[in-house]
Amino acid sequence: MMALFSDTSFFVLAGILAVPALILGLREKPIKYYGFAVTLVFVWLSMGHNTAALCWLAAFCVGEYALIQAYLALNKKYRRNKWIYFAALALSISPLVTYKILSAVGNSHHIWGFLGISYLTFKAAQIVIEIYDQVITEVKAFDFFYLMLFFPDITSGPIDRSRRFSEDINRVIHKSEYAEMAGTGLHRILIGMVYKMVLGTGFYQIMATQGEHLTIKSLLIYIYCYGFYLFFDFAGYSHMAIGISYIFGVKTPENFDKPFVSKDMKEFWDRWHITLSHWFRDFIFSRVTMNMIRHRWTRNKLVIASTAFMVNMLVMGFWHGLEPYYIAYGLYHGVLLSLTEIYQKKSKFYKKHKRDKWFQVIEWFITFNLVMFGFFIFSGRLHHLIVTGKIGVIF
Repeated sequence: MMALFSDTSFFVLAGILAVPALILGLREKPIKYYGFAVTLVFVWLSMGHNTAALCWLAAFCVGEYALIQAYLALNKKYRRNKWIYFAALALSISPLVTYKILSAVGNSHHIWGFLGISYLTFKAAQIVIEIYDQVITEVKAFDFFYLMLFFPDITSGPIDRSRRFSEDINRVIHKSEYAEMAGTGLHRILIGMVYKMVLGTGFYQIMATQGEHLTIKSLLIYIYCYGFYLFFDFAGYSHMAIGISYIFGVKTPENFDKPFVSKDMKEFWDRWHITLSHWFRDFIFSRVTMNMIRHRWTRNKLVIASTAFMVNMLVMGFWHGLEPYYIAYGLYHGVLLSLTEIYQKKSKFYKKHKRDKWFQVIEWFITFNLVMFGFFIFSGRLHHLIVTGKIGVIF
């Protein structure tokens, strides 16, 4: 099995296979067909020639495409019928839900057991939702399968949107623009390698060697090193995924924007795993908000926003997995976002000092530590220490 963006063999092969893409791009020729062929190669290699996993992946993609085509036809005949929409959306996410449930009971290697099912589900569900919104009226087979399988982001994002992706792969890129894209892509790949393989690995080694003892000092080392490891590992991967996609003529959206400079939790989620947080914002948070307003459940804007934040982040927690620490992580951020919204809207002290430098420094310090503690919850170690009773030994 070839680990994308980790194995030396991946980088060697990616470098070789990028050469024809560079030639096509500089000659202003379409890259998409060659890119799709390369994608199939890496999908095959990344699954270690695992026939069962490849079959589940193929079944998932074909099934989602068939569902989308059926829903397109039904939506034209029964325009914006909510029951048909909910049924289509439920069917779209059902493989992921099945996989998560089976994972929770220790049986995830057979049913829908392939890498990237979470991110593929986001792409398919987005299309279903936007068909209901009447934003999407046609889904071409080639564009759909290329979007779903596009190898730079298949396992861990960034999560692209179907309309944006289709525009990229079907437009003619002038050679000067492509040359700039390719140069930027190479630069991003190098940055990503430093992030993931140097900085991420460095923080992981410190965490593994000095952060596992049952002392307060060791616990603090674990908390902060894990947070930085998670960032540099994931942001490094995202840099490389974006860089390679540029070489293949696709401007995959950004996924991180200096999240540790955030001064509040809302800003943090605008900077951290941007494509995921914005997906949830557009397709869950905003829809919960609109439904509460439309059905007049309450006129209190803070209650509406807080409820939407809690629902949004709880769903995000369940998306990561059914383990208690993932759900706790979602609830934790839901509470923080709700409190942030209430504080910023109600506090006279905040409104008076929000532009003061000293206040912004304090905001940053509090936010940074809240984020790091959230990562500690996400890691599962806090849950382990509580369940085993070792948390008492530390304190």
